Amino acid sequence: MISKSELLECSITNFTKFGSKSFTLDELASQMGMSKKTIYNYFKNKEDLVSESVGYLIKKIKNDMDSAVLQHTDPIVKIIEIYKIGFDYFKCFKPSFIFGLKKYYPKASEVFETFRNYIVYEKVYNLLLEAQSKRLFRDHVNLKLVCDLYFLRIDDIAYKKSNIFDVYSNKELLEHLIIHNLKGICSDSYSNAYFE
Repeated sequence: MISKSELLECSITNFTKFGSKSFTLDELASQMGMSKKTIYNYFKNKEDLVSESVGYLIKKIKNDMDSAVLQHTDPIVKIIEIYKIGFDYFKCFKPSFIFGLKKYYPKASEVFETFRNYIVYEKVYNLLLEAQSKRLFRDHVNLKLVCDLYFLRIDDIAYKKSNIFDVYSNKELLEHLIIHNLKGICSDSYSNAYFE
């Protein structure tokens, strides 16, 4: 018998690839070799499946980010590592996935939005505060504004008209969206391997 986690893994892979609205329960059932009725043993409706699939993906992303952060002591490098992991995942997303969540699956969209806010306003902001306490930034940098301007809406930039991840490499995007912006607010005496 197919487990719930196998269903979630297959679902999120297809939702991010084809869009949460476009990939149907009939297609999921066919791929998994089961009846659509069996899917309803695990999920009340497609909205629940999409929401739990997004939660499943977020848990994987958080685990990978947490593992990467543990490898470093420098708070600025930790921020870069967080986005490096995120970009590896976001590269697989089609714009229709994010737009589909917002338009058709508000519960799943809220799960994704909560995750995005958690990354920016808890993880990244706290690392920015840590860097500021170590005097790694120029004086008078408004860290909340940095979060609002540079970190909160990266997915809006990435998926505006087409998938920017299809046009540029993860390395280029990491440099231009994250590294250069961090470098611009760092004190002249600070450096790390990403800045060289």
